[in-house]
Amino acid sequence: MKISARNQLKGTVKSITDGAVNGIVTIEIAEGKEVSATISMSAIKELDLEKGKAAFAIIKSTEMMIAEGKQKISARNQFAGKVVSVEDGVVNGIVKVEIAPGVVVSSTISMNAIKELGLEKGKDVVAVAKATSVMVGVE
Repeated sequence: MKISARNQLKGTVKSITDGAVNGIVTIEIAEGKEVSATISMSAIKELDLEKGKAAFAIIKSTEMMIAEGKQKISARNQFAGKVVSVEDGVVNGIVKVEIAPGVVVSSTISMNAIKELGLEKGKDVVAVAKATSVMVGVE
């Protein structure tokens, strides 16, 4: 699978919660690290998703937010981690955060936000993504 989304997190389907139109697919990407994706029930069936199946949680870097600590918000996916790099741009920058050993997510955010949050290598942060911003892929 080759796609432009920077965050392609390989894991295993841990659970599926069925709904009338959408379901919630939980993918374990590392020990104790899970990603929740809200996708249509038809997509769940078309991808033949079931517990234990290998799958990817796919999140565009523009959909990954960065916070200074765990937030009381509706976003299901909040990953504590450490900034491993910051690539400055003119308007936006790319912040990479290691959320588990060897698991790095990328976030494209404004340079203003990077400066306001004081983001630099080694800083503890939380990477945040809404479950509706997560796509699911299989090979």
